Amino acid sequence: MGNFIAGAKIVVNEEYQSGYSYELTENPGKNFDTEFKPELTPKEMLSLGIFGGNYFVETPSELPSSWFKGVVFSDGDYADKNLNYFKINASQPLQVWEKNGWIYPEDPKGWFLWYCRYYLGRRIPDEDQRQINRWKNIKRHIAQLKKACAPGDESCRPRQRQAILHWAYDSREM
Repeated sequence: MGNFIAGAKIVVNEEYQSGYSYELTENPGKNFDTEFKPELTPKEMLSLGIFGGNYFVETPSELPSSWFKGVVFSDGDYADKNLNYFKINASQPLQVWEKNGWIYPEDPKGWFLWYCRYYLGRRIPDEDQRQINRWKNIKRHIAQLKKACAPGDESCRPRQRQAILHWAYDSREM
């Protein structure tokens, strides 16, 4: 796969989802909702270290392989906190996300999968708005971090910093 332009059809046949397809209606990284201003791209997030190397168990063919250059996957079915940027586990199990109703059928792995697909150019207006609202709600954690920590002090609240990083905010600079 590699034809990521508006009008392309993406067919998903991965361990996490199969028999699903979507069309890219925008070019990658373009025409985001005016309220959605992520500080990191999916590629940058993956290269920094998120989800303990366990969000994907292998490079998904639906996503650009270039996003995964240098990305280390965890061994087995568990997250390895040492693969995270802040060397701490800040993730909740997928079952918690499912129980809370945060997972929708289009994106069975949650927000980051939605963001990857949104970044590529898929648009689902109602779902996009729901996910963008969830992304905006992380700002309360950013406010807590900024109130409690000196700017750039990565040793202050590393779990919260790692969690914020999962939402495409660059918590290294806060």
